[in-house]
Amino acid sequence: MELTRRHALAGAAALAASPLLPNISAKAAAPPADKQAPSFYRYKVGDIQVNAVFDGTTTFDLPDNFVFNAKKDEVNAALDNAFLPKDKMTLLFTPLAINTGGKIVVIDTGMGGGALAASKGANGQFATNLAAAGIDPKAVDIVVISHFHVDHINGLLNADGMPTFPNAEVLVPAVEWKYFMDDGEMSRAPEGRMQGVFKNARRVLETGLKKKATPYEWGKEVAPGLLAVETTGHTPGHTSYVLSSGSDKVFIQSDVTNHPALFVVNPGWHAFNDQDAAQAETTRRKVYDMLVAEKMRVQGFHYPFPGLGNVVKDGSGYRLIPAQWSPVI
Repeated sequence: MELTRRHALAGAAALAASPLLPNISAKAAAPPADKQAPSFYRYKVGDIQVNAVFDGTTTFDLPDNFVFNAKKDEVNAALDNAFLPKDKMTLLFTPLAINTGGKIVVIDTGMGGGALAASKGANGQFATNLAAAGIDPKAVDIVVISHFHVDHINGLLNADGMPTFPNAEVLVPAVEWKYFMDDGEMSRAPEGRMQGVFKNARRVLETGLKKKATPYEWGKEVAPGLLAVETTGHTPGHTSYVLSSGSDKVFIQSDVTNHPALFVVNPGWHAFNDQDAAQAETTRRKVYDMLVAEKMRVQGFHYPFPGLGNVVKDGSGYRLIPAQWSPVI
């Protein structure tokens, strides 16, 4: 039977004219919920359990220069193609908590406890969602930081400015630490956003953690099964990871791309917060060509939650295929 728009409209009109149910006053059993359920998702990499734990989102008016080398109309077209609102940008943040069997390892920390109230619950949710996932911040053994942008380090401190993970060793990329803790580099940083990145890194890592952080090198395991990989460009010390167990592995890309609707589809686009945009593009293409060739899963910090999927080549760019949600681990 062929269903046309005319049939559908005619059926709707008939239903409205002849109600099938008696006129009974409806009473809701409970008031509508005013917030989402706790946001975490678990999956396995070999014998290692990965917990993707949502920190939340931030939404802002799309700036003209959000992508330096593309017109705003082109960016809006990409958003529209992904069924996202034009002239708005929503960024998503998903840190990880990994149970290796002997250690609890957190990778990046979200916007921090102080952001929870300031954003009216839109972000800063990592600690509460981590607790909902059954992981006590005091039980975290290691926190691994990929780079020093606010959405990755601010969650090292709670709303009172105290360490969120009091018993954890905090590991940071050696190159990132050297750059952002250098007074000369800070004095040469442009006013505005970059000065803010330096000052915030000092606030969190110097004032908050009292410099109790251990620099790590690329090409080495920073935790059981977790290999640190150089992916520079976004920042001087930007780091990604390969998590391996047995023959299984996943690439944890940190900020190799920002939102996939823009920067996976258009790997040549230069984001406003890529410190060395040309190097970031080179890194992005190299990483994504590897992911395509090896059919390796990828976990994206700024991907739609829970952030796990695969990428395939698509014309001059790539396309993200989200992993199917599984009700079992």
